[in-house]
Order: sequence, then C-alpha cells, then structure tokens
Amino acid sequence: MSKKITVFLPYHNNDFTLQTIDAFLATGQVEAVYLMSNEPSNVNKPQTNDLVVSTPLGTETFQKIAEITKTEYTAFLTKDTLIDLGQFALERYLQVAADTAAGLTYSDFIEIKGDSRSNHPVNDYQFGSVRDDFDFGPLLIFKTAALKEAVAAFESNYKHAGLYDLRLRISQNNDLVRVSEFLYSTVETDLRKSGEKMFDYVDPKNREVQIEMEKAFTEHLKAIGAYLKPEFKDVQETGENFPVEAAVVIPVRNRIRTIRDAVNSVLTQKADFDFNLIVVDNFSTDGTYEALKEIAATDARLKVLVPERKDLGIGGCWNVAVHSEFCGKYAIQLDSDDVYKDDTTLQRIVDVFRQDKCAMVVGSYEMTDVNLQPIPPGLIDHREWTPENGRNNAIRINGLGAPRAFYTPVLRALNVPNVSYGEDYALGLAISRNYQIGRVYEAIYCVRRWDDNTDASLDINKMNAHNAYKDKIRTFELKARQQKVAAEK
Repeated sequence: MSKKITVFLPYHNNDFTLQTIDAFLATGQVEAVYLMSNEPSNVNKPQTNDLVVSTPLGTETFQKIAEITKTEYTAFLTKDTLIDLGQFALERYLQVAADTAAGLTYSDFIEIKGDSRSNHPVNDYQFGSVRDDFDFGPLLIFKTAALKEAVAAFESNYKHAGLYDLRLRISQNNDLVRVSEFLYSTVETDLRKSGEKMFDYVDPKNREVQIEMEKAFTEHLKAIGAYLKPEFKDVQETGENFPVEAAVVIPVRNRIRTIRDAVNSVLTQKADFDFNLIVVDNFSTDGTYEALKEIAATDARLKVLVPERKDLGIGGCWNVAVHSEFCGKYAIQLDSDDVYKDDTTLQRIVDVFRQDKCAMVVGSYEMTDVNLQPIPPGLIDHREWTPENGRNNAIRINGLGAPRAFYTPVLRALNVPNVSYGEDYALGLAISRNYQIGRVYEAIYCVRRWDDNTDASLDINKMNAHNAYKDKIRTFELKARQQKVAAEK
C-alpha cells in the first residue's frame, strides 16, 4: 500500500512523544516521521528522522518541510504533546481531505486534563477566521501540493509567524476544512481560565511575535485585495443641536454590586463641557433600577431609561441611548462592572475628538480585581493600533480596547448590532473602514475582573460561539473592504 502522509512534530525529549510516533506509524499510512528540534534527537525508531530547525514555527522550518515531504499529505503538530489517534482517525482525515480537496484539514479532539477527559470542539474556518490564534487544535493535515504552493509564495522570513503565514496563503486558494468529529486525544497543559488567556498577545514578551504576525497579515490583506491605505475621510460637522457635549452610556442588567461605583465615577468627572450619563436598565430584578432612580433624584445628569422592547442585548440598549433625546455629540462607553480611572477621563477623550477630528476614540485600561487592585496583565494599551496600519491590524486581533467613544452622528448612521458580545468590535471595524480612530495610550479606565464578568471563565462552547461571531464580523468587514478597494481602483 502506498503511504500517503509524512509527519512533522516538535521534539523536546519527552517520553510521550515516542508514544505519538508509535500511534502514527501504527496506522500504516505514514511514510516517515520527522522530529523537529534545534539539535539531533538520538531517537532510534524505524521511519523516524531528525529535522534540525531553529524555531518550529518559523519560515525556514516550512521551507525545509516543503523540500522534504514527498507524500500526498503532510501532518504537522503545532506543539510537543501526546497525540492518541482514535479509531481509523488518520484514514478519516485523508478521506475528508480527498473528498473536499482541502488545503488544510483539522478536527475536534478530546482534551485530557489530569485525570479528566472532555470534548474540545473547534470552529469551522470561514473567510474572516484570520486571527493568528484561531484554534485548529494541535494536529494539522496539509495537502502537500497546497503547502508547497504557499511556501513558494513566501515574501518574508519569519521567526515566529511562519505557520500563520503558511495557513493564510493556503486559504487564499484552498478551503480549510474542519471534521466535526473527535478524531484524537491530547493533553492540555494550559489550565488557565478563558479570561486569563485572552490578553496573552499584549504581554510585552510577545511584542516581537505580534510585529511579525501583523506583517504576515498585512501581506495577506494585500493578496486578497482588502488592504486599506492610511487615507481617511474627514468627520463632517452636521450642525445638529445636542443637549450636552458628551453622554456616557451604560447598559445594565442586575449589577447592584457594581453600578453605584460606575455611576459615581462618571458624575465626579471634571470637564470644560457639559456631560450627562444615560443608563439603560434592561429590566433588572436585583435592585439595580431602584438604586439608579435614587441617585437620579439627587443628580439630574443621570438619565435612567427602560427599553420598550424586551429582546435587546447590550448593543440594542446602546441604540436606545444613542437615539434618545439625551445623547450628546459624543457617546462614551462605560460597562456597569467598571469605572473610569480618575476624574479626567471624559476630558481626555473629548480632547482627542477635538484635536484629531476623528469618528471614534479608543482609550487604554488597567485590569483590576473588584476592589480596584491591579492584576495581571495590568495595562492594556493596544499599541498595535498605529495610525498607519491600525485599521488593518485590528482585523487580526480580538478587541480594540476601552473605553470606546463615538461621534454620535456616525454612530446613529451605523447603529449598534443587537448582541451582547462583540458589538463594539463590529463598530470599530466598520468605522475604521472610512475614518481615523483616535487613541489614548495611557490608562483612563479600570476593567474589573470578578466571577460574574461575561468572559471571566467560559466553557469551550461559549468561547467558540464568541469567536465564531467575531470571525463572522471579520468576514463581513473583509468583504466590504474588498469592495471598497475594487471601487477605488
């Protein structure tokens, strides 16, 4: 029988790697296994070879793989972990890969954490699944012809972004296909909660990685005709009369524990303009509404609105506030869990609007516990948002920062998606398609982490749903930008 696959996996002298090798060779489908390391492995197994590389995910590694692999398919493990293949799993991969002509095939898997085993489904790949941390699982099956074609098209030599560059280039001419079956088991070594993982990319030690990822993604945007030059429309004054210069918007439901702090951080702001606070109470049942009415009785700047509809998410509540008679020229976000850093936050945001003539301003924030004590990773400043390439790079990452503030006429023309996750990200991408986004890189906001936060600790299905929605938003935005680029030619 002709063997159809060559396997490449990282090797760090772990015993479980030998089990993984045996699992692949036992299928009878594997021509050879290559152990990737920066020095020879000294593993003495049939059909097992060394591949000396400086970095397992670098460009050079995939250039060497493209030279070595001669089989129809190439398997690649993204990390050194135990892979226990399920019944006829490799055959199933090859069957689906052949039936769909996929450039890359991947699957759901079973996750082993200590003594427990749990299902780990992954998401279907779509046009907007361009995050560099998209979860394929650790086992990737490439069509070798697609891999070689992508490697031949490499434009840069990356130390960290080689795999990201490869799969983006494969996606330009091939489908990336998920098998929604649990085809293997693997050991999970990162046992942190979802809320602790989501900011890994802003860790200073990862800055070099992020610069490479941005460059690879920018090359991808240019290849698919979705790259936008740093040329922006000017914000036009509409001549509308607004009751105040700025309105802070807080959608809330059942946040009696934190809402007073949030409101107080607004009402104590000092500014050279008039402002108010619009809280949209989405039918709270825990005393939040009563607390708001009590405060409003002593300060007329607080406007408490209750929607007429009962089908509104956070985005829908934003629309209630923004289209109300109370909304100011600028609408500024504050979540009901959070507080402004000090009494200068509103002034600093409006100063950027005035100076940059932009349609949106995004600030920076500190991560704290519920008592405002700093917690890792500390400052989140999204410095990857540069005036030159921020609106392109924003599609690669999962958020834009906080607080977010909008020029109200632009926001009213767009409206906010009626969802409770990712609505701000969708707005940021849509606005940045045409307008510059102003930035404040110092902390002006505190994001408080506690057990009832929406993304503090999510199960895999909820995480997948969130990521799939943002990937869909990216799909919409990339399609829109392709049309914009084509129309401007």
